[in-house]
Amino acid sequence: MAISKFLLVIMVLISLFIVHLVEADGDGDNQVVHTAGPEGANNPTYIPTSECGTACEARCLLASRHKMCLRACGTCCTRCNCVPPGTSGNQDLCPCYRDMLTHHGKHKCP
Repeated sequence: MAISKFLLVIMVLISLFIVHLVEADGDGDNQVVHTAGPEGANNPTYIPTSECGTACEARCLLASRHKMCLRACGTCCTRCNCVPPGTSGNQDLCPCYRDMLTHHGKHKCP
């Protein structure tokens, strides 16, 4: 009987220790986790296709040819799931967007 009480106490202590370890491991829940998905999904600028319109509106805000910018940006966003931040530049944050070319060898994405 004394041995069974001792084993019960040991098992409870081990259980509490395991719970403590699991809770301590969960402290990093606020970190960014990238999951596998379409090209560009491991990029911090990943955008679901449904949000391309909003991202392209921001990207083309200062463009002189607004409608053409929106059309090109929309195509690039749909293919890459990525739009660089800002109204120009920053294309290194989205390699697919940066590397897409027209038939004439010019950059397609604004």
